[in-house]
Amino acid sequence: MLGLALSGGGARGIAHLGVLAALDELALPVGRLAGVSSGAIAATFYAAGVPPREIMRLLQGVSIPRLTRVALSRYGLLHMEAVGRLFEQHLGVGATFEQLRLPVTLVATDIEAGESVRFSSGLLVPPLLASSAVPILYRPVQYQGRQLVDGGLLNNLPVEALLDAAHPGLRVVGVHCNPPNPQAQVNNMRGLVERTLNLAIAGNTVLSKQRCQLLLEPPELRQYRTMSFRQAPEMFEIGYRYTLAQARQLEALLAGSPPAAQSGEGGNAEPLI
Repeated sequence: MLGLALSGGGARGIAHLGVLAALDELALPVGRLAGVSSGAIAATFYAAGVPPREIMRLLQGVSIPRLTRVALSRYGLLHMEAVGRLFEQHLGVGATFEQLRLPVTLVATDIEAGESVRFSSGLLVPPLLASSAVPILYRPVQYQGRQLVDGGLLNNLPVEALLDAAHPGLRVVGVHCNPPNPQAQVNNMRGLVERTLNLAIAGNTVLSKQRCQLLLEPPELRQYRTMSFRQAPEMFEIGYRYTLAQARQLEALLAGSPPAAQSGEGGNAEPLI
């Protein structure tokens, strides 16, 4: 069985849906998932039994402005209540991890304690909101006595959640949607902020990538920005086509053979930027 660790990445996380669609088409079994931020959303809806292409249609039908309400508080600019209602609409009010068809671990950051926090049981929506609450942009989610924000802040590829599960026969695959981009352009404030965040996140995934038995990191995603939601179909197709091209390596991994080296596409030696 495959254990998938799905990274955060904003709009680029839509590529996760293409990856999942390809795995379904290849009939490769997924036994467990871990996710952070946009990867947490993809993992949760997939584990709830929603087909990847249907998740894509749901996202395309969402009005981003309607999901964000200005908070103007000292903790963040936007509320997440509308996002929470959207999750409840499709996952169910009071939905729990135990109701999912596949086990999922969601990772958030306790902004006060400065540590990663995992959730894999109990209520589903609060940890899902917390895992994707980008600091400063969104208010922290208060849950179980913690102030929680985006899990990617400290751990943008939660591989250890799968390794610690000690599931016999689980093959750990990291799906990282933030490939290095040494040619990134920084010519305005938005570009500077985005580049700063990408560099910080790249640093906290180095060890996680090395712990994967196979790393899927579509290089074409480097040309897309964190908020490129209008290009969702393109990113879905990138994840889909890239995963189909890795079919032999995935099958070899499931068969117990070490995957062949991926020259320039997810190998161990690569720049952080």
